[in-house]
Amino acid sequence: MRFYLIGAGVINRTHAEAINKIEGEQDIVIKVADPNPAALAAFAELFPNAITFTDAKEMLSEEPKEDDIVIVGTPPFTHFPLSKLGLESGRHTLCEKPLVMNREEAEALLEIAKANNRLLGCCSVRFLDVPKTEEVKSILNSGDLGEVYKISFVFRGQRGRPGVEWQPQSRWFLDKSKAAGGIVMDWGPYDFTILNDLLQPESIEVAAAWTAKPETEIDPTDVVYDIEGAVGAMLKYQQANGKSVWVQYERASCTHGEPYFTVEIEGTKGAVKWSPYFETDQVLVKSDKNGEVITKEQTIAYPGPIGYMDHPVHFFYKKVKGQESPAIVNEQAVFNFSVLDSIYESAKNEQPVVLRRK
Repeated sequence: MRFYLIGAGVINRTHAEAINKIEGEQDIVIKVADPNPAALAAFAELFPNAITFTDAKEMLSEEPKEDDIVIVGTPPFTHFPLSKLGLESGRHTLCEKPLVMNREEAEALLEIAKANNRLLGCCSVRFLDVPKTEEVKSILNSGDLGEVYKISFVFRGQRGRPGVEWQPQSRWFLDKSKAAGGIVMDWGPYDFTILNDLLQPESIEVAAAWTAKPETEIDPTDVVYDIEGAVGAMLKYQQANGKSVWVQYERASCTHGEPYFTVEIEGTKGAVKWSPYFETDQVLVKSDKNGEVITKEQTIAYPGPIGYMDHPVHFFYKKVKGQESPAIVNEQAVFNFSVLDSIYESAKNEQPVVLRRK
């Protein structure tokens, strides 16, 4: 089986490690293209069996096979043209998050994928199929919480901006024309992949949204810095059963306020609280007994050896092979991305935005 990696940087090295963990597949071939000689040499040192190219178009020029996979691991402003290249070469294409720069590009990629009968996937699935969140899903679907009316999904960090405090050498993170946005496009793909997987909405209304750019004394002044560091939104999730759930959403990679996180689903008979990420493996379920709040606590660790960072490749591989998989592809990938675009639109115009599943 052949994997074609576009970009030889850190993220595609991670994907190459994930490819090497695939079991039961004979003769896996990794090919990688990057115009940067230093990046290509560093990749080849780690993966000496990889076949290297300086041009992605040349790499993809050979006749495609039915199960070929292209992985785009480059900055966001290149995602559309490189994913288009992969799909039009006749290959299934998995793209890093965020999927593209805007909704128009997302919808255009979907049409290209459908025209070529290929799968278009996004790497925003890293935190799907995690045991603690699967337990939360089971609790949610059991009805034990009663009628669910609200979800709080809040992560506030004081200093964690890509391009400043984290990976400061990569200043392109700060330029919206290259990164597509700030914290919305950095963590939003994961957040709304999880929320949409839990709630399976027919439509989402972004009732109100805001973005902000908190300032610090180390803000760079020698580069373009026009992305948000904080976002908030109220979203109404309309489900297939006719019921709706309100989601209070907030993210910050920079704030002068209190740092904290809370992810909690509240219903008329109980509530469940957890973190879908790294903060804790605890799942707390609260309910009532004889007029008193009772708490049941579980600790559900995530066993290896396949980790969060391996998920995108492993899930997409299974999908391409026709196996059951939580991979997010095609219409669902575009729908999830469009939530992010709708938050920006609502914040900019100070108007609600309704997004319906097609």
